[in-house]
Amino acid sequence: MTLLSKDQILGADDRRYEIVPVPEWGGEVRLRSLTGAERDDFESKSLVGSGKKQRVNPRHLRARLIAMCAVDADGRPLFDAADVIKLSSKSAAALERLFEVASRLSGLDEDDVKELEEGFDSAQSDGSTSV
Repeated sequence: MTLLSKDQILGADDRRYEIVPVPEWGGEVRLRSLTGAERDDFESKSLVGSGKKQRVNPRHLRARLIAMCAVDADGRPLFDAADVIKLSSKSAAALERLFEVASRLSGLDEDDVKELEEGFDSAQSDGSTSV
């Protein structure tokens, strides 16, 4: 295996895409993977409370991830933050199917949510002053 240079790493097109059938909506949705910064943003917006009372908030979790990952044929986002609540009102089965694919494309799984919670608990008990 060859060692990569900085230019090779930064120049790599590493986004992944997948088209998901959504029969409830009569078509397909194209999803893309999150960047590292987008995943950090998604995870930080998934937390509520402060200090030792911080926890993962599941409200609109699926719709938020789908809104961040759904793109048109040219790779432009289909939704923005203002669409999340409306998207949450759609079929739970359709949202779950899209959420599973968006999660997989972005390297997220159920353990990641648990890690978020545990990371906060241990950071708070270690006397961390960061917020």
